[in-house]
Amino acid sequence: MLCVYKKKCRVHSLTGRITYLTMLKAFKAVKRNRGTAGIDKQSIKMYESNLDENLDALMSDLKTGAYQPIPLKRVYVPKGKGKFRPLGIPAVGCRVAQEVVRSMINPIFDAEFHDSSHGFREKHGCHTAINQIVNIHKMGYRVVLDADIEGFFDNIPHKLIMDLVAREIADGNILHLIRKFLQAGVMEDGKVMPTRKGTPQGGVISPLLANIVLNHLDWRLDALGYQFVRYADDFVVLCKTSRLAEKALQAVTICIEEELGLELSPEKTHTTTFGLGFTFLGFYLSAFTIRMGDKAEDRFKDKVREITKRHHNLNQDVVIKLNRIIRGTVNYFGADFATCLGQFNELDKWIRKRIRCMKYKRIWMTDNRRLENKHIRKMGFLTCREVYLSAS
Repeated sequence: MLCVYKKKCRVHSLTGRITYLTMLKAFKAVKRNRGTAGIDKQSIKMYESNLDENLDALMSDLKTGAYQPIPLKRVYVPKGKGKFRPLGIPAVGCRVAQEVVRSMINPIFDAEFHDSSHGFREKHGCHTAINQIVNIHKMGYRVVLDADIEGFFDNIPHKLIMDLVAREIADGNILHLIRKFLQAGVMEDGKVMPTRKGTPQGGVISPLLANIVLNHLDWRLDALGYQFVRYADDFVVLCKTSRLAEKALQAVTICIEEELGLELSPEKTHTTTFGLGFTFLGFYLSAFTIRMGDKAEDRFKDKVREITKRHHNLNQDVVIKLNRIIRGTVNYFGADFATCLGQFNELDKWIRKRIRCMKYKRIWMTDNRRLENKHIRKMGFLTCREVYLSAS
């Protein structure tokens, strides 16, 4: 396990910076992100109905150390091919508490993060990560180590997280709060299960803690001279030869498994090339194209299928829901570096077929003439093509 030494100059007195304004900003951030209620069944709207009293009580608990987090609500979201991703949903008050701590410690750690880390950072994102890969490829890096950490968020050792946070933070109350967030427990099937490791996906502070842990990997790769791009626990190392990629795999394995106490997924970790293509953050990248990946396209079609079932009525509600999905998908995958126009044209044909089947409750070729494309546009439906071209 990695041996972490505390810095001589660390940040003190963060607790004194918790004010009502800090609490209010944290609540507004939680409200923007929306989300469902936790196990206490208190929604954001319910919390806001008595906002001043709730924030004052929470602020007092955070500053005095009396705060006790409510166990997280376990939910599972589809991951593809019958797999599900476990999420832990905190109560609204716990989300506010986490956001307060996150907002105070984030500037301290963000200044230490590597420029190749793009996940959950201001002025960084999925598109900046793909752009960096494109630029590195232009420099002649054509071999790619595509690595995946097995159950990363669920398996980070708590001691490692706390040691890395304490390396920069000396405020004992803040450290104690972070430990409470990690050990809040998860309620599943009516039973509270203790959390002895990991930082649950769904927690407000979890992405920052993940970046703090993997920042060690970033700087290790940088010291060894590798070109890499990371978004949270998804990362690729780009090399000029297969031999260098093999050495990169050895270095990554040592860092992840021996130093951070995690494991690489043998099924998902492999070496490929831009000629063969690979998938990263939902995009399929190759030497010739950057488009929506197959899994992302399948997820998009599943969402459209759910809305355009034949036994449903074709009404304005369907138009609004379908347009929302089309707009969100195209805005993400139709970035300026993407070459998705042909793919979007094919998806538009498929969507029009779904709309005609929904209207006439059947699949007949003659229905193409009965409900022409111009009539579908008059109904208010957007197309992937027009959203893509208008953004371009």
